[in-house]
Amino acid sequence: MAARHQRPCAASKSSAEAKRTDLKNNEKKCSWASYMTNSPLLIVMIGLPARGKTYMSKKLTRYLNWIGVPTKVFNLGEYRREAVQSYKSYDFFRHDNEEAMEIRKQCALVALQDVKTYLNTEGGQIAVFDATNTTRERRTLILNFAQENTYKVFFVESICDDPDVIAENIMEVKVSSPDYPERDRESVMDDFLKRIECYKVTYQPIDPDQHDKNLSFIRVINVGRRFLVNRVQDYIQSKIVYYLMNIHVHCHSIYLCRHGESQHNLERRIGGDSGLSERGKKFAVELKAFVKEHNLSDLKVWTSQLRCTIQTAEELGVPYEQWKILNEIDAGVCEEMTYKTIEEKYPEEFAMRDQDKYHYRYPGGESYQDLVQRLEPVIMELERQGNVLVICHQAVMRCLLAYFLDKGADDLPYMKCPLHTVLKLTPVAYGCKVEMFDLKVEAVNTHRDRPLEQLRSAVQPRPDQKAPSVQHGQHAFTFTHVPSSSFFRYTLF
Repeated sequence: MAARHQRPCAASKSSAEAKRTDLKNNEKKCSWASYMTNSPLLIVMIGLPARGKTYMSKKLTRYLNWIGVPTKVFNLGEYRREAVQSYKSYDFFRHDNEEAMEIRKQCALVALQDVKTYLNTEGGQIAVFDATNTTRERRTLILNFAQENTYKVFFVESICDDPDVIAENIMEVKVSSPDYPERDRESVMDDFLKRIECYKVTYQPIDPDQHDKNLSFIRVINVGRRFLVNRVQDYIQSKIVYYLMNIHVHCHSIYLCRHGESQHNLERRIGGDSGLSERGKKFAVELKAFVKEHNLSDLKVWTSQLRCTIQTAEELGVPYEQWKILNEIDAGVCEEMTYKTIEEKYPEEFAMRDQDKYHYRYPGGESYQDLVQRLEPVIMELERQGNVLVICHQAVMRCLLAYFLDKGADDLPYMKCPLHTVLKLTPVAYGCKVEMFDLKVEAVNTHRDRPLEQLRSAVQPRPDQKAPSVQHGQHAFTFTHVPSSSFFRYTLF
């Protein structure tokens, strides 16, 4: 055991070689977005409690990972809860509580060391430091840390003086916080408001005119009613600004479904532009009944420019918009072929796609990675809009669903999106609730499972890995039965 903790001055030749191999493999799998920054980036949240910092941190991280930039949140509250096992009251956050102030500072230092490990040795490119960071002293500490490690820094300050928004945030999120196990809502509200007052005593907002005029930052005022942006340094920071200016905190749902079963689906052909089968037309009728049953009168409907989605939408009898970027993944020379034909005609291509489905690009066509890049404007619009029904295709639906459920490149191409099924996505505090409705119209199964070799490597951990568990980070799935035509519901937190 002692040898495990030793740090030799020089790594062994085999270890160095293995590391170079891993780096080369990572480079091969880097997305286009990964090359748009020339140094690691540290995003630093600023603001009083209950201002939506963690909400923005998690959404921004999910978006950056989706476009292919490895990003991770470091939430200081989790470090504090680990250091102080039981939270008693707001007194812990008083600025004159010297013992608590020292604990909080040490937690910040530990978190920053984890940031360094992530960015320097674990392949991360962006770290989100999710904490209040309300004093210039704390922000100077972070800036010095970043300068020592040659990281760029971008501050995100959330300012909110709307008491209704603050109260709603406390009730929606903080009541269920580990800080308040088995506490009634009134006492939680009282304690948390006093905690906010503790921070207000020492809060020093960013000063855009004098002290902080040379910093790179965005101020988000009253959950996106106004913004102030200063000294954006590069392409990735501009994308971060654009994303934060488009995420609106409002109650809405997004409905995703594939077109009705097509003639090419029946013939097991991929791509192409065929019309609906008889069962596909029946699904379109049932989809109209579904929209009426759920009283979705204000629903916007989006389709691709391919016949099967347009025919499905036409049956609804409502206006709809056609998006070319919602067209199915381009299979290039393999368009309108069956998988059996592809395997016989292009055996090497068939094998290469099974080895790395996300990054594989059809000759003359697209990869899933290309598709994610193409669909980014759709995600931005979905964040801005109210209720929307997107009638699309299997690969497209996988990419959109992966964004909302925070799925990585390994899982995205194998997500199950069956025909004649509607998914209702409703954003919640730190995730997305998903309801799946099977409209009870038979259809062919077009899903191809992950190759057995990949499945084995995904299930069987390497000697240096822990065995996978049901819990993945902070995400947990809850399955409940939904009556009527629904199949099941699961919620991602």
